[in-house]
Amino acid sequence: MINYFKDFILNVFLIYSPLAFYPYIIKFQNNSKLYRLMISIVFAVTIVFTMSFPVNLYNLIYDFRSIPLLVGSLYGGIYVSAFLYATVLVCRLVMGSPHNLEYALAFVPTMICIAVFLKRYKQYDIYKKMITAILMGAFIKIVTFTIYLLLIHNIDLLLLNRSETLKVYILQGAVTALVVFLIEFLQNYHHMQEKAVLSDKIKIVSEMAASVAHEIRNPLTSVRGFIQLMGAQGLEQEKKLFYQKISLEELERAQMIITDYLAIAKPEPEKIEKINLHDEVQYVIHVLQTFANYHEVQINVLLQENSMFMLGDRNKLRQSLINIGKNAIEAMSADGGVLSISLSKQKKDFVLTITDTGIGMTQEQISRLGTPYFSTKEKGTGLGTMVSFSLLRAMKGNINVASEVGRGTIFEISFPSNMTE
Repeated sequence: MINYFKDFILNVFLIYSPLAFYPYIIKFQNNSKLYRLMISIVFAVTIVFTMSFPVNLYNLIYDFRSIPLLVGSLYGGIYVSAFLYATVLVCRLVMGSPHNLEYALAFVPTMICIAVFLKRYKQYDIYKKMITAILMGAFIKIVTFTIYLLLIHNIDLLLLNRSETLKVYILQGAVTALVVFLIEFLQNYHHMQEKAVLSDKIKIVSEMAASVAHEIRNPLTSVRGFIQLMGAQGLEQEKKLFYQKISLEELERAQMIITDYLAIAKPEPEKIEKINLHDEVQYVIHVLQTFANYHEVQINVLLQENSMFMLGDRNKLRQSLINIGKNAIEAMSADGGVLSISLSKQKKDFVLTITDTGIGMTQEQISRLGTPYFSTKEKGTGLGTMVSFSLLRAMKGNINVASEVGRGTIFEISFPSNMTE
């Protein structure tokens, strides 16, 4: 009896082993050929193992080959079923079992039964599937043994140890039901995950569409109003020019918004080249100088050695740094402030630090920085910062932000110094 329980536990372990791979197999359900191939391999290996380690109970040999055979057939389809049936026959032949032709003929009715139930089985709920699997498992064993023993003229063996045989059938039914339950649970969990991901994607698209409509509507509404004003009779030429200027500025703002949205779809660098980070930071400082003077902001610069090379897209790097610099300048009060920019080599990284004396941010605002639709500016969309962060990260940049309300913000952007190696 002890050996029986050992063999039984081993068989159960071998039957449940495919479930460890099933979460990965489910992911390929959209690719029917690959899914069927993986189901065939996993359950065929299980059949071989269960047949190699049978249960010896009162000198009668049992194994649970019918469980992976049935479950693999029900969830793999007719081709998988044929392959698994062939696996049983080949394995039996290799193991030197007698009467292989008779055994193959005894399999025919069960193959037909599974083929008939395949389409219906998929429509059942989980509990009906469990009951169907139990009944079909018992049917496979009873019909196969009965026909097989009739063909070899040894039907008397069917009536020996009936109580023990019944126990084996009950155990097989319990194991089958649990396997089906776990597979259905894994499938339902996978489908729930897919629905959740799809729901998130739909939500993002909806928010994006609403945001685009809102952001574009504002400048277009202004342009429409000014065009109507320019059509008024007796309008002075000076006002016409003024209205025209504002209309063009609003159209340019709309174009910038569209550019930001398009950049979200492709934030990766387009042209990778070896660039001197020192020179690029100097270029950005020159660009920002005029903007800083207009806002009465002083720029303090501290650049170390000029041999700081990295791989990246020169234009995208400039776009990102200019955007962060402009945001830092705009974050300062009307009375001006100080923008400090430093570049240094620290251990294995090139570190660019941009510090402002602006209004600062809370921890909650920092956590949302770089996400769509969030901006500390009244008319900002947050898309410029999002695109800038995406571009810098695509060039292996690491971004850290520290801030204190009323005292300013520090952007620390680091690039690996070994990027050109």
